[in-house]
Amino acid sequence: MKIFNKVKGNSGEQFAAGYLKKKGYKILERNYKNSIGEIDIIARQKKTIVFVEVKTRSSLQFGNPSEAVNFHKQHKIRQVAQCYIIQKHLEDSDYRFDVIEVILEDDDINHIEDCF
Repeated sequence: MKIFNKVKGNSGEQFAAGYLKKKGYKILERNYKNSIGEIDIIARQKKTIVFVEVKTRSSLQFGNPSEAVNFHKQHKIRQVAQCYIIQKHLEDSDYRFDVIEVILEDDDINHIEDCF
């Protein structure tokens, strides 16, 4: 089951990255990791750095995927993003946190900008 979830997550992230590229975003990093955690996609939209959490589900049977991005997950993503900003000397950049929901059953994508 764990392997299936990883494959599902990877396909969702691939779908999300393609979606962002079509919308004019430049993908800077995928699966950026440090000792705190991971950010699925880091992109640039014009002058804004966008940290994207991708949540992939087979269906909506158990609710919207974005509901899994709880306070704890948001806090961890913010910490990882802060390290990235410092590492890349982007302290003067604008940034935001988005969530992309991917529903495989419908090949559907929902991009929630400035989600948290």
